[in-house]
Amino acid sequence: PAPAASAPDPGLDGRIQQAKAEVLRLERDLLVLEEELLFPSSTQVAVFVSLDVGSFFELESVQVQVDGQMVAKHLYTPAELKALRRGGVQRLWLGNLKTGRHEIVAFFTGQGTHQRDYRRGATVAFDKGREPRYLELQIRDRQAKLQPEFEVKVWP
Repeated sequence: PAPAASAPDPGLDGRIQQAKAEVLRLERDLLVLEEELLFPSSTQVAVFVSLDVGSFFELESVQVQVDGQMVAKHLYTPAELKALRRGGVQRLWLGNLKTGRHEIVAFFTGQGTHQRDYRRGATVAFDKGREPRYLELQIRDRQAKLQPEFEVKVWP
């Protein structure tokens, strides 16, 4: 008689799922280690973008310079803008800076009121110490003047 087709080992599926879970865990651990090696906390600087209501400004792109060097550019999709309007915050750049005084310049482009092209900049000087430094590029509606307001906030 012909040998019967072997039924799949019920334990095999479980072992495969365990192996997949282990691979994902190891991959996550490697990513965390890589980030710690590439961006040690003593030199780490992160730049985030947040958007308020956005009635007076439709964001299209952001460019960021640190100490005169371009470090980040981003063009926004409708889905990304929707997420920012719902309170999301985007990490735009993560990098290393020596301790001391630095300057960040952000350029925002988009459509202002009445479909006019709008390009504005915001600048801030900050001190980088031994701790990680976080900067937030905030775009807010300024109701009193019916126009957008752009600010760079340095978090302690």
